[in-house]
Amino acid sequence: ADYIATGHYARLEKNQTQTFLLKGLDNNKDQSYFLHALSHRQLKHALFPIGELLKPKVRAIAKQAGLPTHNKKDSTGICFIGERKFNRFLEEYLPARPGNIETEDGKVIGRHNGLMYYTIGQRKGIGLGGIKNAPEQPWFTLEKNLTRNVLIVGQGSDHPALYKSQLHCIKPNWISGSAPDFRRTDIRAKIRYRQDDQACKITASKDQQEEPSLQIDFEQPQRAITAGQSIVFYQGEICLGGAIIRS
Repeated sequence: ADYIATGHYARLEKNQTQTFLLKGLDNNKDQSYFLHALSHRQLKHALFPIGELLKPKVRAIAKQAGLPTHNKKDSTGICFIGERKFNRFLEEYLPARPGNIETEDGKVIGRHNGLMYYTIGQRKGIGLGGIKNAPEQPWFTLEKNLTRNVLIVGQGSDHPALYKSQLHCIKPNWISGSAPDFRRTDIRAKIRYRQDDQACKITASKDQQEEPSLQIDFEQPQRAITAGQSIVFYQGEICLGGAIIRS
């Protein structure tokens, strides 16, 4: 095939030597975040036909074409597993290891079903009711101690432990094939889909295996930075690439 077309809300811009990945025109649907691991050579053979359109226009075109999905509700699940309970999906592949739920000071206040079922900043599903001598505030996941198999929690959506100004990430991929000038002041990053781009400073480093890694220092503390998720870098509308958050 000469090209492959996908339904991602993203755009491309080309010159004689490079293909640039741009954010989708519909800011509410932009999916460039998920494409950060591609290279400009791969993007050269890609087409994103709805990247220049707003979602209502896409629905109107689908209706005009007689497609039954023109008024289908937007999917909120993970596309490759469909609309089903995520915990049940994980159970098929990972053995659950129940363990203790602790406060920051090490007090055991409950049991978890397996650390894989929780993410940093999560409130729903922790399963903690009223705790004796504790304020009437909801509990949130602050940390997952994999070594001890312990879920560490705290009260309040704005708990200080949920906010960090720095992260380390590994396996950086630059769509152009080379890293940008980290001294630039217009490079921003996001640590989750649909987050606004955040001002930051990027410093190149090496991990314990001498593999390339990056230290990111944010201008403003970020809530619920989560290891294993992607951090994606932007310069205006251009997606520069991304990396995997390690810590």
